[in-house]
Amino acid sequence: MARRKEKVCLCISIPIICIICIIIICATHFNEQCTGGLYKNAAVAADSETCSKIGRDILQLGGSAVDGAIATLLCTSIINPQSMGIGGGSIFTIREQSGRVRVINARETVPKTDLLAMCPTTIQPMEGAHWISVPGDIRGYERAHKLYGRLPWASLFEPTIKMAREGIPIPYVLSRFLPLLLKEKPESPLGELFQNEQGELLKEGDIVRFEKLADTLEIIAEQGADALYIGDIAKDLVSDIQSAGGTISLEDLRSFRASELGAWEVALGEYEMHFPPPPAGGATLSFILNTMLGFNLNPAFLEGDEKVLTFQRYVETCKFANGLKKFIKDPNFASQTEAVEIVQKHFADKVRAKISPDCTYDASYYNVTPYLDSHGTTHVSVLAEDGMAVSVTSTINHIFGSRIFSPKTGILLNNELANFCGKTDQIHAGEQPPSSMSPVILYSPSQKHIVVIGASGGSMITTGVALTLMNFLWFGKTLKDSIDAPVVFVDSKSILNFEPLFDKNVLESLNKIGHKVKVPQMFYNVVNAVSKKNNCIEAVSDSRKHGEAAGY
Repeated sequence: MARRKEKVCLCISIPIICIICIIIICATHFNEQCTGGLYKNAAVAADSETCSKIGRDILQLGGSAVDGAIATLLCTSIINPQSMGIGGGSIFTIREQSGRVRVINARETVPKTDLLAMCPTTIQPMEGAHWISVPGDIRGYERAHKLYGRLPWASLFEPTIKMAREGIPIPYVLSRFLPLLLKEKPESPLGELFQNEQGELLKEGDIVRFEKLADTLEIIAEQGADALYIGDIAKDLVSDIQSAGGTISLEDLRSFRASELGAWEVALGEYEMHFPPPPAGGATLSFILNTMLGFNLNPAFLEGDEKVLTFQRYVETCKFANGLKKFIKDPNFASQTEAVEIVQKHFADKVRAKISPDCTYDASYYNVTPYLDSHGTTHVSVLAEDGMAVSVTSTINHIFGSRIFSPKTGILLNNELANFCGKTDQIHAGEQPPSSMSPVILYSPSQKHIVVIGASGGSMITTGVALTLMNFLWFGKTLKDSIDAPVVFVDSKSILNFEPLFDKNVLESLNKIGHKVKVPQMFYNVVNAVSKKNNCIEAVSDSRKHGEAAGY
């Protein structure tokens, strides 16, 4: 009888022990500590620590990933006003908790004008009110917030309004670009914004106040986006633009609409990559990655002679990509047949077969036609506690955009119409200009790994994102090392621009093959990314712009 009781006890105790073990394992798994700069819950990667922290704080208050992104962008408009602001446009790529990915396109649009005859044939600042397109940023924020916002609209503006009114110390990055304004007339509105009482240009650490912009943001916070597009702010903005020689009308502002649509998707090995359709640059990025994926890359491809061959293949792929940019156009005004073809695997296979391991060709081989490279822009990557992710890129195009500053509203205007130069023979009212902006989100179902990534730098965006993803997904580097790694950018003249610390052996070897090379001292590609795998989040802001990520 005693033995039977022992057997019964033993039979009962084994399942109990198993259950206890499972509970312990699960508890350990879910309470895993994320150390070494990793975060457990959520993170934001922006161009500055100040703005990353504002986005993080919004998430901690219960805001959605979209709320965090909007607050971060508003902050960036005064921390890095040379790159973006509400006088520009943006594109959001948003991954819902369900895994569905949507795009909100608030890219600027063409007013009723025709400027193609004014396009320069050399790279130069394209300043002036005649290059201004209809700003879309605030309409984009409005659309995103209505669909995905949790906190009140006005609360997203509060941190930036406070900083703009009280003033901020000029950050290092902004201070580097202020000398570009020296040629502005002393009495110009933009020049006055960044001058002290003695008429001297402000320096790093000096306090700058954006008081008129604070007034404008306060009204938009209280009244909504309509204040900028059909209200008194619209009238003041149009008045200032037209006084400066621009053509934007109240009707142009009134008719602007942000669009919501599905993201395009391609398979990259174990990953699904989601990106905005044209006129954004995701199709070009997809082509580069699809082409390089076919070489079956792994960490050994960055060793010895293999490294030279890898970058020979990469720069040749980029030359073909430059030849494809002419097909990246607003789908409302141009056929998308070519753009759809660009992202197909068979197209990448066809191009890959044309890449030589030891020589390069003239522009006609790649079907490249001359166009102007651009710089500027900002990017924000956000991953929230509930799994929602936002990858958003915003811009006023060139550094300080058109350099037209509206004194009545405090808004610095874009020069997006310059992006049509060299890429089309005709533009239409309401058309969105082509762009390199590539806010993307990748997900691997097998590895449960999400990557939220994008870049600034105008034409350098695709270079920044492509090389970072190659380093991170295929070459075995950490996310930080992937972003920090020196890059090579192939410009519109098929010249290889090497970042100063790039491997000299690769540079010299490609030069011997026949590539034209140069080493500019300033590089504008700036990648900000968030990655979550194994329950811990890594967030990295590019050190090139002195950015810092934030999370909790």
